[in-house]
Amino acid sequence: MKKAVIDKERIKELKRLSAKARHLMVEALICAGCGHPGGAFSSVDVMIALYFEIMKVNPKNLKWEERDRFILSKGHSSVGLYSVLALRGYFEEEILKTFRQDGSILAGHPDMHKVPGIEMSTGSLGHGLSIGLGLALAAQMDKKAYKTFVLMGDGETQEGSVWEAAMAASHYKLDNLVGIVDRNKIQIDGFTEKIMSLEPYKAKWQAFGWEVKEIDGHDFSEIISILKKVPFKSGKPSLIISNTVKGKGISFMENNPEWHGKALKDEQAEIARCEAKQNLENCI
Repeated sequence: MKKAVIDKERIKELKRLSAKARHLMVEALICAGCGHPGGAFSSVDVMIALYFEIMKVNPKNLKWEERDRFILSKGHSSVGLYSVLALRGYFEEEILKTFRQDGSILAGHPDMHKVPGIEMSTGSLGHGLSIGLGLALAAQMDKKAYKTFVLMGDGETQEGSVWEAAMAASHYKLDNLVGIVDRNKIQIDGFTEKIMSLEPYKAKWQAFGWEVKEIDGHDFSEIISILKKVPFKSGKPSLIISNTVKGKGISFMENNPEWHGKALKDEQAEIARCEAKQNLENCI
């Protein structure tokens, strides 16, 4: 598969947007005094690529029938998606400061009835791919051209419901369905390979009938190049294993299981704020 040529200035802009999203996430997490930072920081680059380069969306027309659909199956990483949606114009950035506070539309898990741009309320892990399967099957039956993208955590793919959906997607030849796994190799209790080994991971998805590609989930050239090629094969669902670093961009969070779900407070909050600000300034 030939690698697509991506404009260098566009890559630079996507990096800036990603740094801005991380900066907004830090501020939201500090204001909330709680949250799940690790998986949000590992997956935000992919979400920036989807919303700013790949998916057909219109923040001014939320019910546009031809829009592509995005499901954040790992709903606890909501602060990452909220930051991307704010940058894309679905709601004001200032609302991010109300994250997980009483009366806010921005709960710990995304609520489709409150937050503009959220296609499905998620958070119960293992369900997102089944939901995406339904959306993709509906598009196939209605002869609609939109694609459905489902972002999963690697830990949640230890659940049987994921593999039931994977089997059904292959059976129905849903080449309009794209699964993306945030493969940061850490879940709430520790490293995935110690909790419940997933390897050989690529081979398992292939065995269920998916066409599978692997990328560096922090390299925008790779991310965009792969996403522009879906479906990878006619009549087969596409799966992208996005190899990432948990807590990417904040030094003390990186590859540290403690930061799956933990509040930013005191000295660590200031370190995170300074690092996120510096990373953003380096992109300007």
